[in-house]
Amino acid sequence: MTIIAHTPSTRYRLVEYNQASPEVKAIYDETMQSLQLPFVLNWFKCQGSNATLLRGNWEKLKSTLLEGQVPNVLKQLIIYNASKARGCEYCAAAHGIFADSMSQLISTKEDYRATEDLESPVLPTSYKVAIRVATKAALYTDTITDTDFAELMQEGFTQDEVQELMAQADLVNMLNTIATISGIKLDNELLEPTL
Repeated sequence: MTIIAHTPSTRYRLVEYNQASPEVKAIYDETMQSLQLPFVLNWFKCQGSNATLLRGNWEKLKSTLLEGQVPNVLKQLIIYNASKARGCEYCAAAHGIFADSMSQLISTKEDYRATEDLESPVLPTSYKVAIRVATKAALYTDTITDTDFAELMQEGFTQDEVQELMAQADLVNMLNTIATISGIKLDNELLEPTL
């Protein structure tokens, strides 16, 4: 049996917007509008040859990350932290950039970037607890206890919000798996300081 080695950049074909089917273009348009980005992220482009898969994964991401009661900046910090812990370079970098672009929602301190220190006194205690517990849920699901849930509730999270926080653990594992398996690299557009 011959095993063909693939470099990480060639595992999945990135389907550019102008090469996409009408159905995939419509999904791409939704992602750009919802994420307020003028380009399609590589995470979506690596799924662009399969409209069914792309639609399902986009719907999950959209409903879990962009909708609900928990602030998006907190969700982005959870995904950043869990991705960093799992060694998913793409997701850690991308969600770190997204979180940092929203850091002014946490502090008006000039040049504050939430990802620089997740133990900073500037970061609310409730955020620190949520990041720690949701990261634990993503990495070590079977170690989550009633005490973890109680701690979140003590920090003021409602039952619905706790469920949203735990959904980030599930989401980050999906995001990391696709990014790592596909071998995608960080979008050049994200490296530009325009967000």
